[in-house]
Parts: sequence; structure tokens; C-alpha cells
Amino acid sequence: MAGLLPCATVAVLLLAILPSPSTAGDPDLLQDICVADLTSAVKVNGFSCKAAVTEDDFYFKGLAAAGNTSNTYGSVVTGANVEKVPGLNTLGVSMSRIDYAPGGLNPPHTHPRATEMVFVLQGTLDVGFITTGNKLYTKTISAGDVFVFPRGLVHFQRNSGESPAAVISAFNSQLPGTQSLATTLFAASPEVPNAVLTKALQVGTKEVEKIKSRLAPKKS
Repeated sequence: MAGLLPCATVAVLLLAILPSPSTAGDPDLLQDICVADLTSAVKVNGFSCKAAVTEDDFYFKGLAAAGNTSNTYGSVVTGANVEKVPGLNTLGVSMSRIDYAPGGLNPPHTHPRATEMVFVLQGTLDVGFITTGNKLYTKTISAGDVFVFPRGLVHFQRNSGESPAAVISAFNSQLPGTQSLATTLFAASPEVPNAVLTKALQVGTKEVEKIKSRLAPKKS
């Protein structure tokens, strides 16, 4: 019939207007600013906007000083996301500072909503990520270097030097989310059943219970 486009042409046009998975991220903003109202009970994909806005909603000085790395892993993450900087709401970006004691580890984890780029402030780190095909990409990076962890892929950083290390991380999400593999599996609430973990990890119940006891939240 005259005037109809060939199927192949229609398919190409559809692909052209669909959003590309490679550019997926936080939704585009629809106004200049939408400072997060962190006290609101309204649940949206992000945060509702508050009416009274000040310069301090766009300000945060928490990344200036090193964090306390006196913990099990010897590392600490200080986030500068929408929960700390309400002005980031709808802007699709955030940052973090990560500090590492000598030998400190930021254990294997994922960011389901963002790609991460780290810039090394000081020290030397062994970093890496694992693809869904179980291919490990790893590199040793030092002060001034940059490394990228693709969105959603398991990754880690370890201080391989004898002095403290630190990085600044940038994300293409106002709240990238962090899912640590060990904590997710062994410290979930309610608990992941032992039968699931023993079969998945090919270990015994005693080993599972031992790990759970170490990762369980501390009772106050």
C-alpha cells in the first residue's frame, strides 16, 4: 500500500527514538532545581521538592577530612549524595570519599544505579571489577590515576601500600546505592535461609553460621 514505510525502516526509526541502555541513569530534571525535602512522607522516584531553599542545600564540607578507618575492613566511605546535599535532587550526580588504612579493603560490592569513577588522592590501590561473564579486570593505581567501575558490576578496592590511601568517587546518580555482597548475603533481615547459602556457596551450615555471626549488626 502506498505511503507505508518498509518494516526495516520502521524498526530503525523505533530504535532511534528509544532510550539507549548505555545512557540510562537518573531521569532528566524538569526544572532548574528541586531541593530534596528529606522530611517528607511523600514517596516518589527521588525526593519531593521543598519550598524554602537556601545556599546550604547545595553545600557540603564532609569530604575534606579523612574518615575513621578503625573497623573490620580498614576502610570507610563518606558519601556526598542527595541525603547529605539535598540540592542534588534530580541532578543525577553525587560523590564520595573513600579512605583506606594500610591493607584496608572496600569489599566486593555493586552500585545498582550508577557507574563509578575514582580519582586517587593518595596511596596505591589494587582495584578491579568483574563482568557478568566472570571476567576480572584489575589494575594497580596510584595518586593522580583514574579508574572506572561500570554500573551494576561487582568491584572492589584494596590498599596495597604501607601508608593510608584515599580516593574521590564520582557517580552519575544522586543516590547510587551500594550493595555489599557479604552483607547482603549474610546480614539480611530476615535472614537468607542457611539452605540457600550452603548450596549456593558449597559450604557447610557451621561455616555459614560463623560468617553470619561476624557480620550481624551490633546490638546497642
